[in-house]
Amino acid sequence: MPYAIAAKFAFPTRVVIATVGGGAMQMNGNSELVTISKYWKQWQDPRLIVLVLNNRDLNLVTWEERVLAGDRKFTGPQEIPDFPNAAYAELLGLKGIRVDNPDEVAPAWEEAFAANRPVVSDAYTDPEVPALPPHITVTQAKNYMKSILKGDVNAGRMVRRSFGEMVEEHIH
Repeated sequence: MPYAIAAKFAFPTRVVIATVGGGAMQMNGNSELVTISKYWKQWQDPRLIVLVLNNRDLNLVTWEERVLAGDRKFTGPQEIPDFPNAAYAELLGLKGIRVDNPDEVAPAWEEAFAANRPVVSDAYTDPEVPALPPHITVTQAKNYMKSILKGDVNAGRMVRRSFGEMVEEHIH
């Protein structure tokens, strides 16, 4: 978020897009929205679009633990509160868009680019979709299996999502 704001100050005539995870948004992004709400009317093009990938989880850490260490999800510290980022943006005078369904993605982008002020697009995503590159090492795959065998709380959904992604990759 600080980099997006800096980019907007450097290039006030351009649209700036920031992609932020839900955890990062809660850690400092929502505070940065206060800064955006203070300055956006000074920008020649007021559009600064913040896409929040909101999976209610410190997801990168969750998947690092699963794949690098073979540990199951540590639910207590990993799950974060469901914060209404789009509604909060509206309270600050910005535009808020909540995206709950994949069919809403394209219309949400159209609405964001057509806005006359900064936008927070709060996209609710599945935390069991791995935040991993498409090709993982054998060790990472073994650790992923270990995390499932250790009784990861979402093991069933993890397996279904992973299997679905593998099938989709080979169909397309």
